[in-house]
Amino acid sequence: MIYYQSGSENTVIGPNDLEYGIYSALVRLGPRKKVLVIPPDFTRFHSRAGDITTLIYKYYKDALKDILPALGTHSPMTDHELDEMYKGIPKGLFRIHDWRNDVVTVGTVPGEFISEITDGAIDYSWPAQLNRLVINGGHDLILSVGQIVPHEVAGMANYNKNIFVGTGGFEGINKSHFIGAVYGLERMMGKTDTPVHKILNYASANFITHLPVIYIHTVIGYDEKEKLVIRGLYIGDDEDVFRLAAELSLKVNFEALENPLKKVVVYLDPGEYRSTWLGNKSIYRTRMAMADNGELIVLAPGLKEFGEDKEIDRLIRKYGYRGTPATLKFLDENEDLRNNLCAAAHLIHGSSEGRFSITCCPGHLSREEIESVNFKYADINETLKKYNPEKLKNGVNRLPDGEEIFYISNPALGLWTSKERLTR
Repeated sequence: MIYYQSGSENTVIGPNDLEYGIYSALVRLGPRKKVLVIPPDFTRFHSRAGDITTLIYKYYKDALKDILPALGTHSPMTDHELDEMYKGIPKGLFRIHDWRNDVVTVGTVPGEFISEITDGAIDYSWPAQLNRLVINGGHDLILSVGQIVPHEVAGMANYNKNIFVGTGGFEGINKSHFIGAVYGLERMMGKTDTPVHKILNYASANFITHLPVIYIHTVIGYDEKEKLVIRGLYIGDDEDVFRLAAELSLKVNFEALENPLKKVVVYLDPGEYRSTWLGNKSIYRTRMAMADNGELIVLAPGLKEFGEDKEIDRLIRKYGYRGTPATLKFLDENEDLRNNLCAAAHLIHGSSEGRFSITCCPGHLSREEIESVNFKYADINETLKKYNPEKLKNGVNRLPDGEEIFYISNPALGLWTSKERLTR
């Protein structure tokens, strides 16, 4: 059932409209005594989930018992991040998701089904795992909040991914990431009928129908002044609300370019991107637009690590971003990588497969560290002088020296491709 929907390519949902939409849906849901909210962490700051969660807190007051940020494999939010994103909400309401220890397996998606939907690429079973609080918390309402946007693992972010991956466990996250990587990122991004979503839908239909989950989805885009605005708000309890939001997201967040791009410069906000685990969105989201032998330059002043999880950081440093064949060979020969399939998937996602070059300009990592993972290195300060984010606009820019670049201020908010690749 859809409880509220509003949106179009030109819609701007302001603060009053957002409050009206959220409260309209909550009124229709009726009184509740024990509410759980599952919003994103700071890596999805621009989703407006912080504002929505604050509205939910003001509405339910003491009936809001728990807020569980969907960390997945990410680091717990800091006090500063909580204050910035979830203004006015007591910190005592926030719970930390531990993907290695604090999960329950609620069912298993059979390998035969997975083999069928991946064209035989993967035939292992998949455990549907959730944080214990989600499955055993006794809540009479669970509000899953987040932004619909193209995604490298699932095709489109959010919906039940927020539950099964955002609050998922070690095995479930590892296997789902690897399924997406092996099936092929470029076959999935921007689509809803992907193998990963089919697996998540199977789990929803078979293992958690008794949970009172309501999904609150936003679609975020830029207005004519390059200011981020809410283009859509969709609230409901089934796949229909996801598909409606995804359809709008493709119109708002997906850009098909006339020609492949020879030089792309991507800026990673230091407050949001401190690892290549997150920052490689600069690669995932642009690779379909990149010309053969093109160059991707990543301005990453906040970059200080490769993986937020210590073991994943170690594996990235050990194996590097060397493409699918090399990663699969490493996988065959090394148990540590076989035991961390999400790291293996990330290594595949983060490679250009040798088709274009990737130059990383980190704020806190050395040349040796960057080059050891198979990226090129450039000094961040020197590169910022040439490509100043304050002087660039999203899209095509012609610099004073005549150089033409395509600039992206935040790769998490879109997906870019060339029209010729759409016809392949």
